[in-house]
Amino acid sequence: MRPPVPSDFSSPPSGRQLRAWDEADRAARPARQGRLRARLAAAGLDAYVGLRREEIRYLTGIALGEGEEKVAGHSGRFLVSADELVVLADSRYTIQAHREAPDARVVDVTYDLPAAWPSIVASLGARRVAVPAGDLPHALWEALRVAAPDVELVPAPAWIDEDRAVKEEAEIERIAAAAAVADRALAALLPEIRPGVTEAALAWRLEVLMREGGAESLAFDVAALAGSQAALPHGSPGQRRVRAGRVLLFDFGAQVAGYRSDMTRTLFVGAPTERDLAIYDLVARAQQASISMIEQAVASGGAIPSGRAVDAAARAVIEAAGHGAHFGHGTGHGIGLATHEQPSLSRAAGEGPLPSPTVFSVEPGVYLAGRTGVRIEDLVLFDVARGRVECLTRFPREPLVLPA
Repeated sequence: MRPPVPSDFSSPPSGRQLRAWDEADRAARPARQGRLRARLAAAGLDAYVGLRREEIRYLTGIALGEGEEKVAGHSGRFLVSADELVVLADSRYTIQAHREAPDARVVDVTYDLPAAWPSIVASLGARRVAVPAGDLPHALWEALRVAAPDVELVPAPAWIDEDRAVKEEAEIERIAAAAAVADRALAALLPEIRPGVTEAALAWRLEVLMREGGAESLAFDVAALAGSQAALPHGSPGQRRVRAGRVLLFDFGAQVAGYRSDMTRTLFVGAPTERDLAIYDLVARAQQASISMIEQAVASGGAIPSGRAVDAAARAVIEAAGHGAHFGHGTGHGIGLATHEQPSLSRAAGEGPLPSPTVFSVEPGVYLAGRTGVRIEDLVLFDVARGRVECLTRFPREPLVLPA
């Protein structure tokens, strides 16, 4: 096959498009908050505390950078009550909070949230407050409980995660744009891949190409893994050099207007071995088995499969070839404001039908320790109402052999 070139893929979004997506978020936030308020009322709760950066952006509009929550203290965290949105911000974030969450009441808070907690909950008339227990350290939970003993802290269900799994059209557009940035970047990198170049050098070049090609940041650190290192599903690039006749695995993603992409391609540098080609074919067939299950459900109007069933479809192909023990991770995961979110396509996923519309990865792999590894990962749009099952990742899935 002809190696792809950057012009095969969509151009980066224009400033006008970026502004339109911002406006779409502003227009969607009242409905997002309304769904949460309805759940609070049904559960007899007075308020919800949001802690994670993706929840903060989804419900308030405040955009914290990747990892920024580690230094932001309590800034950006928020409370939603029946009739008010309260955003916490210290002096470093008050300007941003007023600008990005203009409909919120911004409360100046220092690093001592327990000191401010009694007045905050009292101002909302909140006596029962839902808190994502998995996101709040136990010590802080106890400090809040002691600070306002008349306020009950209730572990919150995964309401926001469930809502975020169902994607709005503007969210899907941004994931597709991020996927196109990644597609173009890998296509631009292909001429630089040759024996002797290091994993670290290729990872850095791929990062540069994404950032220069429309990404505001990376979705996660680039993985470039040569030869036997490709057997590490989450390996990190090092000074190992590309060798002729061995595989080269890239796992990477871009971020555009807050939304992310995630793709994996396993390339061949020089003539591949029969073993590696056979494993590539196996992984490709496993991936297609999962995608075909989804396509058939939509085309027939039949029952929508669960994430567990979609995982089982890929796993059955790999197990039948005797490589079941070499595929340990899940087949896929949702993606959006976070790289890994709902829905899950794995053995641990629920039995309920996949949400729709949604976007998730399909990424089976086979890993032979000390020898080789192959993974193919694409983002799939799943929209039952519109009868759409579409790969948002456009970079070809066929085996690609680069000159040695």
